[in-house]
Amino acid sequence: MMKNFSSSPLHSNNQTPNHIRERNIRKYGLLSAIPLRLSLRGYGFCMATLFLFCFGSLFYQLNGGPPKILLDIRQYLGESTYLDDHGPPAPRVLPFPSQVVYNRVGKCGSRTVVILLRLLAEKHQFNLVSSDIHNKTRLTKHEQVDLMKNISNIPQPFLYTRHVHFLNFTRFRIEEPVYINIIRDPINRFLSNYFFRRFGDWRGEQNHLIRTPGMKDDERYLDINVCILENYPECSNPRVFYIIPYFCGQHPQCRYVKSFYAFACQKHFAILDIGQKNADISHSLPRKTALFSFSFIPFISHREPGVWALERAKQNVLENYLLVGILEELEDVLLLLERLLPHYFTGVLNIYKSPDYRKMGNMTGTVRKHTPTLEALQVLYHRMRYEYEFYNFIRDQFHLMKKKIGLKSGSHPSVYSPAFLRELALRTPEPLDEDEDLDTDLEDANSWLVHP
Repeated sequence: MMKNFSSSPLHSNNQTPNHIRERNIRKYGLLSAIPLRLSLRGYGFCMATLFLFCFGSLFYQLNGGPPKILLDIRQYLGESTYLDDHGPPAPRVLPFPSQVVYNRVGKCGSRTVVILLRLLAEKHQFNLVSSDIHNKTRLTKHEQVDLMKNISNIPQPFLYTRHVHFLNFTRFRIEEPVYINIIRDPINRFLSNYFFRRFGDWRGEQNHLIRTPGMKDDERYLDINVCILENYPECSNPRVFYIIPYFCGQHPQCRYVKSFYAFACQKHFAILDIGQKNADISHSLPRKTALFSFSFIPFISHREPGVWALERAKQNVLENYLLVGILEELEDVLLLLERLLPHYFTGVLNIYKSPDYRKMGNMTGTVRKHTPTLEALQVLYHRMRYEYEFYNFIRDQFHLMKKKIGLKSGSHPSVYSPAFLRELALRTPEPLDEDEDLDTDLEDANSWLVHP
């Protein structure tokens, strides 16, 4: 007879209570282990997600984000931000930033602003610290930390100026100051620097010999068209990739990356500059490798600096700069600074427009400056196309700020496309341009400054 293993009432009634209890324990223990196992996995997933979120938030805080004082000023101006809709109401009084950094770009009117600041610091009683270092814009990590700590230790309120690429204070857990800056048309800036290094300005025919004593005559009198068209180092990248790094920062990708190629041959390899790509490479290889076959490999592919550095520079401007003006509209820049930073710049436009100050400024115009040929300008514009994209971005942001403040734009018709090459006339006014001889200029200015 076949045995009945089904759970019939007869069969169930024959089971003892202990057997029933053990079976129920196994049954419900198995079922209860499943949700427990799932809950442990879910708990681990949630903890991992939370850790990544916290780490990402900390990373963002350490690497950027607008300082609170800058957000407060933007709220005061009525700029549309997340805080306008979800945060506290905009302040009724313009916030006062007690820490301002002007990481001035060379040949963009910095001497004009620095001399004005020296006069204003004496008038308004704020601390002005102007660095005497003009040729070290890129710093090591330790140099960055030391400089930022020194800046933070200046008695407040202060305004610090130096030729230096953007410093990310929050990355090193140091309070971020408010940044300001001024740039100019990239080709005009380049031409001004080119001729100033060679021939100086109207203050003296021999002052250029003091600044560049080691420059030979063949270099000093080198025709700028030859320099551009024959790709001399001074007229090509990385030398003309100049403005963007001031706003991009200290990251290696903010600088021009020169391309080169490596020719690998078993354990030996030779590196050639991109200019030698079509050269006879057999002369560049070690003698021991001549018998072996080698292959051409791009050791570091040609990566023209542009997109990454440009976008980082734009982001830093939007997040950390109160104002970046353009030299072509310098009076409007000074007026905006007077509106946005009244504790520092009140009265700056009156000083700048005074006849004595204008007379002093006219003595610093670069001499012997002339416009290159159209062909040379086209080549130079192509090399500086990322500089012009950044310049156009700054110009648009500057005009938006003027509109927000209520100033009518006094800008000239757009000259920032390749069409400008046919009409380039070096119209940019020549204020004080470099940072040498500041003490002498200040003595002249103090002779007519009226103290309260």
